[in-house]
Amino acid sequence: MSTLLPNFLAGRWQAGDGPGAPLFDPVSGAELARVSSAGLDLAAACEYARHEGGTALRALTYRERAGLLAAIADVLKANRDRYFDIALANSGTTHRDSAVDIDGAIFTLGQYARWGTELGDARWLPDGEAVPLAKDGSFRSQHVSVPVRGLALFINAFNFPAWGLWEKAAPALLSGVPVVAKPATATAWLAQAMVADVIAAGVLPPGALSIACGSARGLLDALQPFDVVSFTGSADTAAAIRAHDAVVRRSVRVNVEADSLNSALLLPDAPPGSPAFDLLIDEVVREMTVKSGQKCTAIRRIFVPAAHYADAGRAISARLAQITVGDPRNDAVHMGSLVSRAQWESVRAGIAQLRRHAEVLHDGEATPLVDADPSVSACIGPTLLGAPDASAGAVHEIEVFGPVATLLPYRDLDDATRQVRLGQGSLVTSIYTGDDALAARVALELADAHGRLHVVTPAVGATHSGHGNVMPMSLHGGPGRAGGGEELGGLRALQFYHRRTAIQGAGSVLDGLGAGGP
Repeated sequence: MSTLLPNFLAGRWQAGDGPGAPLFDPVSGAELARVSSAGLDLAAACEYARHEGGTALRALTYRERAGLLAAIADVLKANRDRYFDIALANSGTTHRDSAVDIDGAIFTLGQYARWGTELGDARWLPDGEAVPLAKDGSFRSQHVSVPVRGLALFINAFNFPAWGLWEKAAPALLSGVPVVAKPATATAWLAQAMVADVIAAGVLPPGALSIACGSARGLLDALQPFDVVSFTGSADTAAAIRAHDAVVRRSVRVNVEADSLNSALLLPDAPPGSPAFDLLIDEVVREMTVKSGQKCTAIRRIFVPAAHYADAGRAISARLAQITVGDPRNDAVHMGSLVSRAQWESVRAGIAQLRRHAEVLHDGEATPLVDADPSVSACIGPTLLGAPDASAGAVHEIEVFGPVATLLPYRDLDDATRQVRLGQGSLVTSIYTGDDALAARVALELADAHGRLHVVTPAVGATHSGHGNVMPMSLHGGPGRAGGGEELGGLRALQFYHRRTAIQGAGSVLDGLGAGGP
């Protein structure tokens, strides 16, 4: 039996009971390690994090906590090469795709370290100016935001074991809130290795960072009223979390990022051969293939004017035909595997569902594999579907979490925005056009249904950050089906880990609060 990865809880490494759940190489099928959190005292671990970790972190200023983030980033940089080896073995991703996860985590930590330094030697955040409550101004109200006196539980998805951990942990730790991480089992090795390196380096106070690998059973039961939980994953699991007693009866604050049928929208001014048309093709192919389409922000629906449907289908298909798929250890491979054989089965089932409502423009299941046994590996080629009559409701309802997208025609802009909205709320839609004024109008029209509108014009064709790249400066999250949550967005992310309160009193009392604490 392979090694059982330990959990770091209550300030010490602990092994869970039983044989544990296996982690596999998704290309070869070889077992790599096992994880288990069975039999551990999760309530005691959470209390330790609240009392020891929370007390120590709140005693520091934002500037001092920013220093902790910088130190974490340094630890991760020092071990970066090993993380790529783990990702290659456990996630089946190419070096380029692993960099999105690993380097993205390091970049985000560094960015929050810089922002935290700018907050200075404060321990709380002012929220607006004091306002008078008495006619003579003698009695006033000042809103302040103070760190929650609880813990932050992160239940993360399998697709970003590195970035998914640290993009949440960075604003939490900067806020002064201890972190308990529960990575997805399939790819838990990378998150566990990173936490182990940070713990070994001794850069954080005891209790500030914990990790439980294996089942999440019992973690929600251990939450108390001032804890917060951030979840990334399926809408079904999100619904179960929201129905848990910790949320319903103890009012634990919840942030959710769930399913999202993200879109790419080509505006009518961009015919085939135009720069904006070519930029759409480039981005669609990139988003379908980076991390084998296993990104919550990946493009799932592509909207083009009806007159350009056939041209767009041919252009995307021609590019997808050039993508080599297989073992990422082979330098000739452009796209590695899905995260597991179970995910491979889920993607194939999803494609079969969509094929009942759409035509196949490029059949990824027929893609030959490089250095990968199709009977064992989780490799699958990119699949482009099309619904020429634009009436297939299923393509607006079924998200296939893999290298799969559907091309859809629209009659006019009203029809286009109507169809985009059929996704019922998304993380991101990207817009491709050469008309700045038209782009601004369409972006505002769709803003209420999205967390982010990514506008690509020829002027930024070489500099835009990418449809699916989540930058710490911008909001990540989305309304409706996307979960209704918000992450990142600069220092806006700190609000989830703070409580806003109004302090009322004489001006002399409010003046005594200072500008962010002693």
